[in-house]
Amino acid sequence: MKVLAAASIKGGVGKTATAVNLAAEATRDGVRVLLWDLDPQGSATYLLRAEHRLSGGGARGLVGAGGELAPHVRATSVPGLHVLPSDLSLRYLDRHLDDVDRPRRRLGALLPPLEDAYDLVVLDCPPGASLGIESALRATDVLLVPVVPTTLAMLTLTQLEEVVAARRRQPRFLAHVSMLDRRKRLQRDTATTLAEREDVLATMIPNTTVVERMGPERAPVRTFAPRSVATAAYEQLWRELTPLLWG
Repeated sequence: MKVLAAASIKGGVGKTATAVNLAAEATRDGVRVLLWDLDPQGSATYLLRAEHRLSGGGARGLVGAGGELAPHVRATSVPGLHVLPSDLSLRYLDRHLDDVDRPRRRLGALLPPLEDAYDLVVLDCPPGASLGIESALRATDVLLVPVVPTTLAMLTLTQLEEVVAARRRQPRFLAHVSMLDRRKRLQRDTATTLAEREDVLATMIPNTTVVERMGPERAPVRTFAPRSVATAAYEQLWRELTPLLWG
């Protein structure tokens, strides 16, 4: 079982769209996918039409002694894709992790019982840098960072690199251009600069209304716009990632 984390210090960069659409694309290859929504906002949970609630004590019960993931997992409308939903109790995830032994290893320690049920776990991480993020990164095989091609977003990419570099166990660090508006020269130039980096994937996700429609449609883009440019881009991004996850 492989673990792919979508993460960024900066919010509003298309992280949840990346997580949800890549999870949906993976199922088309017969991959059994669990999307673990670690963001208390619960956007991925909402998009996949799951209840925004963790049973059994919320985040405290989830990461505390005797906690397990399986009772919280829910099916989605996408065949082969399950979700471990978020709720607002995840606002206090760092506090609850502080109460357990080896908090940075705790999230990863919850995953082995699911190895027979899933081939891939996709983590939709909250924005920022926190103990919860560190625990998620320790469990991660590949970290994928969506980057809007702007100066500030590139700065946060460097900051997250520093967080990862400080860890003894480091996931493979990758980034991809997200929400690219080709009408803006600055974004085009910045995207070209990003593409020169070895850790930045070639696929660029466009800034289109199709991706925005994920909210009202509550679905991955392929579900309601299978022939769109956005769907083709997420499929291509998944094709790039596949050999890096299992190669």
